[in-house]
Amino acid sequence: MARHVRVEYPGAIYHVTCRMLGDAKSRLFIDEDDYKRYLLRLSERVEQYSIRLFMFACMQNHTHMVFETPEGNLSKFMQSLSTAYTVYYNLRHKRHGHLFDGRFKAKLVDGDKYLLALSRYVHLNPVKVSGIKTKTPEERIGILRKYRWSSYPGYIYPSKRLDFVEYSPVSALMGGDSKKWPALYRRYVESGLATTDREFLEAYRISPRCIGGNDFVSHVEELYYEISDKYTCPEDVTFRRMADPLDRESVLSVIEDVFEIERAQLFSQRRDYPLRGIAAMLLLKYSGLTQRQIAVLLNVRSGSTVSKQIARSRKLIAEDDEWSCLVRKCEHALDRLRNTGQLLND
Repeated sequence: MARHVRVEYPGAIYHVTCRMLGDAKSRLFIDEDDYKRYLLRLSERVEQYSIRLFMFACMQNHTHMVFETPEGNLSKFMQSLSTAYTVYYNLRHKRHGHLFDGRFKAKLVDGDKYLLALSRYVHLNPVKVSGIKTKTPEERIGILRKYRWSSYPGYIYPSKRLDFVEYSPVSALMGGDSKKWPALYRRYVESGLATTDREFLEAYRISPRCIGGNDFVSHVEELYYEISDKYTCPEDVTFRRMADPLDRESVLSVIEDVFEIERAQLFSQRRDYPLRGIAAMLLLKYSGLTQRQIAVLLNVRSGSTVSKQIARSRKLIAEDDEWSCLVRKCEHALDRLRNTGQLLND
């Protein structure tokens, strides 16, 4: 699997998640000493790499962090942190090999609105796990306020603040008198236990590279493809071409045959028309085209728009058996064509 290209620049804000290698029962932190060592290494690297850490939440098998990189050094910072903790963990627990499940995931964050909503999402993690999310709201609030391995207590109790976390940028989004920020922020975060921030969750899921509005998503997608184009080795680019990709005409022809449509229908501008997203998904998988190239082919505004259409189509396929069956039929035909040069018989 090709590695994703990182979009890094000075002043970028990221939401980063790291997950323990293994199943859901694997534990990244066995006891308090592990949590403490991770936070120690985190504090050291925050200073070493001039990171502005806004928040974190350490769970049993994964971590969340939101931070700014004034020097544009996301990868160096995360590699140093992950290596340091892996060495410690392997020595202490007498194991070897990788500790984290692949590369860390990082999403760029757009502006104050999304940063505030993201902070609530991150800080509520400790009370959204199995065994706790079914407790009463009062019990969950009590657990949340006392959870030691998160930056949340420092936001609502100034006496519990950590010197390597910058609380003011997010707290200031509460507005008004700074003395009231802890109470206002507590009310904001804990209100999320009774409601679902659908607008934020939609923005969170729409792109694998960023969290934000349409303009920000498009901007990040363009940056991503600009960086990708600079790589000379195909394996360094996320959407590398397959050794024997199918030509785009073959892919589109299969879609036409299976769905019994005319080619012109694939370019429909209707917002609720799913076939263009399905065509983009199949072109991405079988033709080796990038999302930006598919956008040009299907007369779509940008690569980020293609990404959104693919996400909507995948949701439809997961929920609708008839659409799912037709897509599988396309895939079977394309697999056969790629492997043997022959289409499956009807």
